[in-house]
Amino acid sequence: MKKLLIVGLGNIGPDYENTRHNIGFKILDELAFLEKISFSTDKLGDLASFRFKGRTFILLKPSTYMNLSGKSVKYWMEKEKISQENVLIVSDDLNLDFGTIRLKAKGSAGGHNGLKDINDKLGNQNYPRFRFGVSANFSQGRQSNYVLGAWSKEENRYLPELLLKGALLIKYFGTDGVGNTMSKFNGALEK
Repeated sequence: MKKLLIVGLGNIGPDYENTRHNIGFKILDELAFLEKISFSTDKLGDLASFRFKGRTFILLKPSTYMNLSGKSVKYWMEKEKISQENVLIVSDDLNLDFGTIRLKAKGSAGGHNGLKDINDKLGNQNYPRFRFGVSANFSQGRQSNYVLGAWSKEENRYLPELLLKGALLIKYFGTDGVGNTMSKFNGALEK
């Protein structure tokens, strides 16, 4: 049975729960809700798993904080013997408009500290990533406050449908591969 490691990036603790930087955690929470499974705390993160169409999906929310995500990702890849092409990293992206979804087979960190650490720990950037646009709607020098800030009222209006779309993207990725999933899901939020 094919195993996939789906990693949602975020920061642990109630202070970060509903922030833009935690969209990776939120999308995995949505998928866990749909699959009626719950996370349990394990080494370097919270984990949950389910089976779908002959695949085992292992969901990981690292407990290492965003900037040290690579340690948790590498540990669980090795422990579960999962190759890089069967890993999917879910993160926020300031370079994309709010709600825009961009799945890629590989790519640069794009300034994202969580992805930088994963690249560093794995020694390359050749793994699939699902980037969720949070936009760059902040003034100079306010980036940290923005990504660690709460969603706006307008953003909250669209989040439920976007979280569902993100959860479905993950299942589709697991069964249909990165190329087909990119064709089906990549794009901007339709308002």
